[in-house]
Amino acid sequence: MAHRNGAGLVLFAYDGSEQAKAAIREAAHQLSPGRGAIVLSVWQPLAALPFAGMADGAQGIEDSIATEARSVADEGARLARSVGFQATPLTEQGSPIWRSIVTTADDRAASIVVMGSHGRTGLGLVLMGSVASAVARHSDRPVLIVHAPPDESAG
Repeated sequence: MAHRNGAGLVLFAYDGSEQAKAAIREAAHQLSPGRGAIVLSVWQPLAALPFAGMADGAQGIEDSIATEARSVADEGARLARSVGFQATPLTEQGSPIWRSIVTTADDRAASIVVMGSHGRTGLGLVLMGSVASAVARHSDRPVLIVHAPPDESAG
């Protein structure tokens, strides 16, 4: 099997954040070069958000969100290619986001899922949850969670 020799497909869960960018860069250091990769950007349908699906012009808003998700996935794929992965972008609509990531990893037989962590703690973690921790809890695949390096200007 390809994933046992370190050459399997890498699935990057990518949202365009600095943490997601750091995860791609760190994966380039940790994983073998030249691997195939999918850069996945998941967006939630408006119907999954309270009251948003009832808004006038909701379809136009959904179309705009889908277009932005494609742009984010394209950006992530460019970054992944620049650090040595053979990356292609992919967008998925789904809720909750963690489930879409896990399902896509399973459907594509990814050997590892790589993602950044926003580092929420306390009330933020309780209210927002953690996509990274949910993926790690629910996936049967290895999950590399990367925390962005501390801001060098702090301190």
